[in-house]
Amino acid sequence: MNVSVVGSGYVGSSVAACFADLGHDVVAIDIDEGVVERLNAGEPPIHEPGLPELLSEHAGDRLRATTEHAALRDTDLTMVALPTPSREDGSIDLSIMEAGVRDIGEALAEKDGFHLVVIKSTVVPGTTDERLAPLLEETSGRTVGEDIDVAVNPEFQREGTAVEDFLDPDKIVFGTAGDERSLSLLEELYAPLVGDREIPIVRTGRREAEMIKYANNVFLASKVSVINELGNICKEFGVDSYEVAEAIGLDDRIGAAFLRSGVGWGGSCFPKDTDALRAAARSAGYEPELLDAVVGVNDRQPRRMLELLDGHADVAGKRVAVLGLAFKPGTDDIRGSRAKLVIEGLAERGAEVVAYDPTAAAAHMRDLYPDVEYVGSAAEALEGAHGALVVTDWDEFAALDEEFDAMADPIVIDGRRIVERRDGITYEGLTW
Repeated sequence: MNVSVVGSGYVGSSVAACFADLGHDVVAIDIDEGVVERLNAGEPPIHEPGLPELLSEHAGDRLRATTEHAALRDTDLTMVALPTPSREDGSIDLSIMEAGVRDIGEALAEKDGFHLVVIKSTVVPGTTDERLAPLLEETSGRTVGEDIDVAVNPEFQREGTAVEDFLDPDKIVFGTAGDERSLSLLEELYAPLVGDREIPIVRTGRREAEMIKYANNVFLASKVSVINELGNICKEFGVDSYEVAEAIGLDDRIGAAFLRSGVGWGGSCFPKDTDALRAAARSAGYEPELLDAVVGVNDRQPRRMLELLDGHADVAGKRVAVLGLAFKPGTDDIRGSRAKLVIEGLAERGAEVVAYDPTAAAAHMRDLYPDVEYVGSAAEALEGAHGALVVTDWDEFAALDEEFDAMADPIVIDGRRIVERRDGITYEGLTW
């Protein structure tokens, strides 16, 4: 098929590359000329394992990039992978999304024949029907359900494993208004991926597909906050929370995934989607008390790390190392990073913060926290430090050993339980 993907961020660039890898001819459309140049050169605009290899293989062949929305006229369908960031009240900001849909509609105004627009971005239930579809009709001069249509196909890709998640999905969700042409196009699009594998395909309505994405993320965020709350309680009783988690994970009603207690969840999806669903519920007159508690537990975890450090040292005027700035390993994304709250808490205590991350996360963080010293290795961060807080569970942090001996005061607050306890360091696990 001929496929266009509007938006080349974490979702769009990986989706475009993966569809090209499945054999489709893909054009990535983005307003950022720098991103377009990098994609055409086979260079990923983001840090994502597996993406450089796909771009190296397909850029200039089955995958090309452009800033011109007119290119979508030569494709069978357009996937919209634009950001829907949070406003201050937690509700989603649709301005970027609506601008993109407006550009798509104006381009489709000059196309003959049927065209399907697929919403890949995360939007609250009713957004496609009530705002995006009418906007598409207005700008294209065409009628949704007749010569154009809109479908919802949410993504379930985790940063750091986005390519793997796309190519080996747990499920695929098609949200349509019942138009057989649209459903047929979606099934044809994913046919090379599904093949003869038994991948569950959920065929549902557009509103249901929108809600499935939120429900998926909010449920996982809730699971993390529950295990963190249990971990906090375990610590008070001297109980190994990881042994408890291993045992309850054997219950197939619970499952072992997302049972590693620690400093909490971050990123672009869990915080944004949880806040958006809370805001949407309130706008509908429902108070989401459980989700408020889920967020409250998550927000408390970085403060608990700092309180544990307080119990061992007064860090005013002293060098303190923060290991890990990306919100999770495998990415350089700092959106929702727990390290932000840790850095801010250390600054309030008057500490001299030195930070390290093995990706470009430090470069992204520098604009937010220019007073932090950013170094090129964990060993450099630890040298002369009066405390160290492990915020991201990069494998290289698990391998640290004699590097701790260079600390002025070897106090290690482990927010991810990856550092091995040993003589010579004062070790404090967040939940153990």
